[in-house]
Amino acid sequence: MTRDDNSDPTVPDRRETRLPGWRLLILGGTAEARALAAAVIARPDVAVVSSLAGRVAEPRLPVGEVRIGGFGGAAGLAAWLGEHRIDAVVDATHPYAARMRVSGIEAAATADVPHLRLERPGWTAQPGDRWHRVPDLPVAVATLPTLGRRVLLTTGRQSLAAFAPLADLWFLARVVDAPDEPVPAHVRLLRSRGPYTVDGETALIREHRIDVLVTKDSGGALTEAKLTAARHLGLPVLMIDRPAPAAPPATVTTVDDAVRWLDRHLPAG
Repeated sequence: MTRDDNSDPTVPDRRETRLPGWRLLILGGTAEARALAAAVIARPDVAVVSSLAGRVAEPRLPVGEVRIGGFGGAAGLAAWLGEHRIDAVVDATHPYAARMRVSGIEAAATADVPHLRLERPGWTAQPGDRWHRVPDLPVAVATLPTLGRRVLLTTGRQSLAAFAPLADLWFLARVVDAPDEPVPAHVRLLRSRGPYTVDGETALIREHRIDVLVTKDSGGALTEAKLTAARHLGLPVLMIDRPAPAAPPATVTTVDDAVRWLDRHLPAG
C-alpha cells in the first residue's frame, strides 16, 4: 500500500504498517484507568498500553503494558502515537492533571486518532456539609486562616509549598510520597494511601484536634470518607474546584461508557 501523492511525508502512514488488532493508549494513574485497562485487556483484538506520569514512587500498576514518564508535551506525545501505531487514546488522568489533558487533546488531533476523556464526577455537597468552594490554590491559601487553625491537608505534596507560609496554622499533611524539600515545623507529614473509612477518618480528626479540612474536588469513593467524617463532626471543608476543563471531542464519566465508546471506535477485528 502506498501513500497518496498529496499526503504529508512527515506524518507516519499507519496503513502501511498495520499491526494485528488494535492498539489503545490509556493515559492513566487513576482507579478508573486501571479498571478500564482490566476491562479491555481481555479482548484478544486490542493491545493496551497504560501511561503513568511517574510522580508516585510506587504507583498501583494496571494490567497490561505500562509506560512510565512524560512524553515531552503534545508534540512528543503525537510523535509517540504515530511511532507506536496507536489507534485510540483514552485520557483517564486525575481531574487536576490539566496540562496532560491539553496535551492529550492536541496530540490526538495531530496524530488523527480518536480521543476520549474518562473523568469521574466531582463530589456533591450533602445536607449538613459546611463546604467553602474556591477556584484555585492561591485563593485556598488566602481563605484558610478564616476557617480554622489545625488543618487536615489532603491536596498532595506538590501543594505543600503554597501553604507553608501560613506559619500560624498547624498542618497534618497527608501525602503518598514525601516531598523532596524539608517541611517546616508547623507541618507534620502523614504518608498514607486510600481507601479510607469514615471511622478511621473520624478518629484521625479527633486525635489531631483538626478543625478544618482542605481537599480538592477529586471525586470517587476511595477518599470520600473524609467528607463524611467532617460532616458528622461539623467541620468546615475548604474545597478547591477543578481547573477549567479543556474541551475534548468526547467525555464519559464511567468505565462502562468508555468501553462502549471503544466498541464503536475499535470494532472487532
